[in-house]
Amino acid sequence: MNADTACKRIPTPSIWLSLIPIVSLIVMLFFSVLSFGIDTLSGASQLTLLISAGIAASIAMGVYKITWAQIEQSIVSSISMVMPSIILLLFIGALSGAWMCSGIVPGFIYYGMKTIHPKFFLATACIVCAIVSMMTGSSWTTIATIGLALIGIGQAQGFDVGVVAGAIISGSYFGDKMSPLSDTTVLASSVTNTPLFKHIRYMTVTTVPAMVITLIIFVLLGLNHEVTSTEEMNLISNGLLSKFNISPVIFIVPFFTILLIALKTPSTIALFLSSLMGIAFALYYQPDILTEIAGGASRVKGGVIALYGEATLDYTDKTLKELTGSHGMKGMLDTIWLILCAMIFGGIMKGCKMLDAITSIFIKMIKGRISMVAATVGSGIFFNTVLADQYLAIILTGGMYVPIYSSMGYENRLLSRTTEDAVTVITPLIPWSTCGMTQATMLNVPTVMYLPYSFFNLLCPLFTIIVAVIGLGIKRCANAVFPNAVSASNTPQS
Repeated sequence: MNADTACKRIPTPSIWLSLIPIVSLIVMLFFSVLSFGIDTLSGASQLTLLISAGIAASIAMGVYKITWAQIEQSIVSSISMVMPSIILLLFIGALSGAWMCSGIVPGFIYYGMKTIHPKFFLATACIVCAIVSMMTGSSWTTIATIGLALIGIGQAQGFDVGVVAGAIISGSYFGDKMSPLSDTTVLASSVTNTPLFKHIRYMTVTTVPAMVITLIIFVLLGLNHEVTSTEEMNLISNGLLSKFNISPVIFIVPFFTILLIALKTPSTIALFLSSLMGIAFALYYQPDILTEIAGGASRVKGGVIALYGEATLDYTDKTLKELTGSHGMKGMLDTIWLILCAMIFGGIMKGCKMLDAITSIFIKMIKGRISMVAATVGSGIFFNTVLADQYLAIILTGGMYVPIYSSMGYENRLLSRTTEDAVTVITPLIPWSTCGMTQATMLNVPTVMYLPYSFFNLLCPLFTIIVAVIGLGIKRCANAVFPNAVSASNTPQS
């Protein structure tokens, strides 16, 4: 018996019972943050998700007599969807270690401090990430490579890491959202039956204004930034030069990586090859670094440690120690643990049809164009929050509203755009989501610290509602019907 067959035999629970696990999760997360602070993602959040999953399972089994076998099947199905992401995370961890010990990230930091003026650093970081993400179609790859270097440059120039991470996230997700190579962009257009480039063109109405305002804010923040003293920047530059052999030659590796992804090489393969190439360059250009990481043993051992474990260099200056430290594959284990727990919770909520019950609330709110778009945004954010996975959120949001938009006479491209505005850009702002935890781990900046400064991500859902209010570029067919006939029964069942 497959998951779909099992799901069809499950009754849809009441809205109020379905909300109990959600409310429990929110309350427990609130107290977890109060008690553990930024350390909440090291275990407290995972346990909170598991307890909430247990509450959902108890309701399903106790009230609706759903069997554990059916629940377990939903959990397995949910986890299987994120396995490619988990594998990718391990290779991202290896890449960060390889790029650090090979001198690539220190090289970016060194040359970045020399060339990027601090007053325009935030806007520049945002634009650079947007360009790279557009070319590669991947926000994850952009953040794991260019983003990692930009965090170091920002710290060296005296910026708060939350602001720098916000600029990196904003630019990376602009490119991810607008690139024809992006899997989320392709998925959103496919689920809503919208031609890809028609979908991308239509997104410019909300995406470009959001990006323009974002850049203006970052320019203003940069102009008001008190530039770090030349002495401190020289201290960092000299500290990097004292250990690393910094040369433009090492940038062959990131160029090779971007080329592989531009040629549509699978991300996992591209990152794996880039990691190996980084270690090869480290063996030749940074032998002393590898020896130090290995504690005086062979360079090869140092390279292996950099790929899988913690690698810190003996700097007396705390800033330099943080800038040149890496955690390898081991540093991704908390993230993987969190993702698995989130998928368990999301799988139970979806498999037991509690999500169907809750989403009926959004459907009933639809009275016209504005409420329809607002309900789509709300559903997208809700699915993102509960399922902790952007792919599931896109599939469910797009699939649920296709018949509603059609019955009201609106083009599918409006739904595809709204889905991306509500899902793709919001997912890195949710601490327990696959993207939120991954970006926080890669940048070593807690989600709650960069969330207020991820202006592009926060503005996109707002702009999609504003455009719906104005009606800019939104067309409605003459034979459309008003949604009195549209009910929660249109919600696709699992």
